[in-house]
Amino acid sequence: MDTQNPSVRPHAQTRGAGKNHPPRSARANTHPGGGIAHDNSRHTTRFTVIGNHLAQHPELSGLAIGLAVHIQSLPAGARADIKTLAARFPEGPTRIAAALRELETHGYLRRTRERTENGRIVTRTVSCNQPGRHGDAVDELKPPARRAAEQRREPPRRALPAVPKPAYASPALLQTAIDVLSGLRREDPRLLLSATDAEHLAPGVAAWLERDLTPTAVRQALTHGLPPEDLRRPAALLAHRLAAQLPPLPPYRAPDQPSPVRHPLRNCDSCDRAFRGPEPGRCGDCRKFRQPVPAFT
Repeated sequence: MDTQNPSVRPHAQTRGAGKNHPPRSARANTHPGGGIAHDNSRHTTRFTVIGNHLAQHPELSGLAIGLAVHIQSLPAGARADIKTLAARFPEGPTRIAAALRELETHGYLRRTRERTENGRIVTRTVSCNQPGRHGDAVDELKPPARRAAEQRREPPRRALPAVPKPAYASPALLQTAIDVLSGLRREDPRLLLSATDAEHLAPGVAAWLERDLTPTAVRQALTHGLPPEDLRRPAALLAHRLAAQLPPLPPYRAPDQPSPVRHPLRNCDSCDRAFRGPEPGRCGDCRKFRQPVPAFT
């Protein structure tokens, strides 16, 4: 019975000994006609990926391809002008300039002239590993110093909470409030405030001082019971305390009564002794024990 079962899946045929691939070391020397053989090792450090569209470009010269590979292997910020490349390679400036123009023509290089902040004209060079894909060209063309400054730029600062306002902000009262805020860092080094933060918080401290609190009492109220962890925004914490823990106004106190008027000293008309009285006349003893002095006619 040589009829095969059509419902059985065909099995993979076992490859004969002649069809097995020879080891790499054997393949390196078995190409007919003396063609190129590759003895490759995998790179793990210090390598640059180069596309075959560049390495096998049909129109670029060998010097242009070599310069493109060299430029793509350079770190960001390295110099790649004609003078630097001429000092690095044996070719002269004329041949290197022509090769760079080839790379510009085929999209592997972009060069623009820009004016720096100090007024100098410089050439910005951008290497493209894939022609026609510009990526973030605006960011690439920025000067390195300006790009680094923009990366270090902090996000906009959030506004501090509002603080109470005093009824009358006299310059002396505000200066006392600034002194209280400046002394907080002696109680807790985490409460080191900037001049802007102190200027924002000063009216709130002045409102506390208007309520018959001493600077020492205000300082203790602001520094007591602070959280043990790091204070990310100490000025915001102080602003919250100034508003949330504002003490009430002191009770009304009637003005003190003026002291009784003490009459000046006068000489008694009878005994010539000094006494206090609202008007001239006799002293108290003369009015009580002595007769009035008769008038002479």
